[in-house]
Amino acid sequence: MNALVLTVSDRCAAGTREDTSGPLAAELLAAIDVTARIAVVPDDAAAVVEAIREAADQDVDLVLTTGGTGLGPRDVTPEATLTVLDRRADGLAAAIRDAGTVPTAVLSRGVAGTVGRTLVVNLAGSTGAVRDGLAALGPLLPHAIAMIHGGDH
Repeated sequence: MNALVLTVSDRCAAGTREDTSGPLAAELLAAIDVTARIAVVPDDAAAVVEAIREAADQDVDLVLTTGGTGLGPRDVTPEATLTVLDRRADGLAAAIRDAGTVPTAVLSRGVAGTVGRTLVVNLAGSTGAVRDGLAALGPLLPHAIAMIHGGDH
């Protein structure tokens, strides 16, 4: 499997803050045999949409976003993602929120679904959210990707 880890952060995109969630996500994905590249975009709906569409056009199996899922005025990752999804996977988003180990995990508005043959999943931007989210998502990925690619139950 191959993935794009898309960090959505104004400060990381501007170089004023180090991206810690993207590299952690790539490391955790590598531990389950998913090869990931990392990209960083600002909290901008058009940038998020463009990155997701480009990844789907390149037959990337998974786009995992980190950041932009909160209640802040520039947190637009879920809205941007929804504009490109062909099908939603609300159960994945719910499972990720349920796996959160801090009370604020329920404030994440992340969504999940498919764009063509690509699974797209939003995670909150903290390293804790990435750890918790991938603990929930990781075991499901092989089956989910196989199903998206036309595999049988």
